[in-house]
Amino acid sequence: MRIGILTGGGDVPGLNTVLRDVVYRAQREKDINILGIKRGWGGLIYMNPDNQEMDPEHAIPLNEISVRGYDRVGGTRLHTSRIQPSKVNCDEKLRKYRGLDFECKRDMTQDVIKNLQNLGIDKLIAIGGDDTLSYALHLHKQGIPIIAIPKTMDGDVMGTDYCIGFNTAIVKATTYVTELRTHMGSHERIGIIEVFGRHSGFTGLYTALAAKSDRVIIPEVEFDIQKLSDILASDKKDSPSNYSVLIVSEGAKPLGGKETIINGKIDNYGHIKLGGIGEQIAEKIQQLTGEETMTDNLRYLLRSGPPTAKDKIVASTFANIAMDAALRGDSGKMTAVRNGKFCLVPLEETKSSPAKVDVARQYNSERYEPNYVGLEGTIVLL
Repeated sequence: MRIGILTGGGDVPGLNTVLRDVVYRAQREKDINILGIKRGWGGLIYMNPDNQEMDPEHAIPLNEISVRGYDRVGGTRLHTSRIQPSKVNCDEKLRKYRGLDFECKRDMTQDVIKNLQNLGIDKLIAIGGDDTLSYALHLHKQGIPIIAIPKTMDGDVMGTDYCIGFNTAIVKATTYVTELRTHMGSHERIGIIEVFGRHSGFTGLYTALAAKSDRVIIPEVEFDIQKLSDILASDKKDSPSNYSVLIVSEGAKPLGGKETIINGKIDNYGHIKLGGIGEQIAEKIQQLTGEETMTDNLRYLLRSGPPTAKDKIVASTFANIAMDAALRGDSGKMTAVRNGKFCLVPLEETKSSPAKVDVARQYNSERYEPNYVGLEGTIVLL
């Protein structure tokens, strides 16, 4: 049996742990080899489907020697891309690999399927977030045997209570916010710290819980800038060190407003790039309160570096559950955590992603802070 594996979308710590453990598990079984697909779904459209030879630029055999030590580092050794083969933009990279005169199709799914056949892949393991998993579901419906593994810094994939990378993001964000307090306190400023969260505020909310920021604003609840400014100024006045801290999700929106756009560019998934809401809020708060502000954007720092022990354990467990499923012939399933237990769920459940913060139970919209009342029964996101 030949099992293919790929990592798609944004990188997170823990992906290399999955790669390493899938390979090590395969070595313990009989007649199983692992083929790494490079650059996510991109690798399967960058290959020429008319060439039946293996393309080493986009597909490489993996073994115990080649993946030794993978789990000690972050990122993905297979590289990644934000490519959706069913909605392809004919960019320079595609023309580079397929030829400058290549006329790409809007939907290149048939190229993907032909390349999988050319590579002799019997099962495919796809690791990714909402967009990667939505295409995995599409391939499953096309008859491709596939098992998915969820990863995202935002923790917002439906069907699972946990995604690889989330714990590392919260641990790193907590450390950075704690360290930034020395600057905010020294200069007596209001600090605005921006983190990931396009549609869901889990990263911001859990960072606020762990780092004990004064306030946090999330995409699920529009904020009143005047009210927020007044609260933060009051928090600063009440602080013995005369400073206050606000955590901002990148997708946070003012009353009646829209997502902040960093440069108007659209990625290959069709998403407008976000970022910069923290700076806009800081400028407005300074205008309204007269207080000096400072900003920092932690987003890419949170997906860099090695994974935490918890993310390594989850990644390792997901890898072996995925291998169990592949070996017994399952398809269209995703590894997951439900009610504190590891399990498999239908990939179909990801269709309703992204998951959102339960505002009524987890967030105080009046005070712009986590809800500290009635927490019994809420989900523990490790």
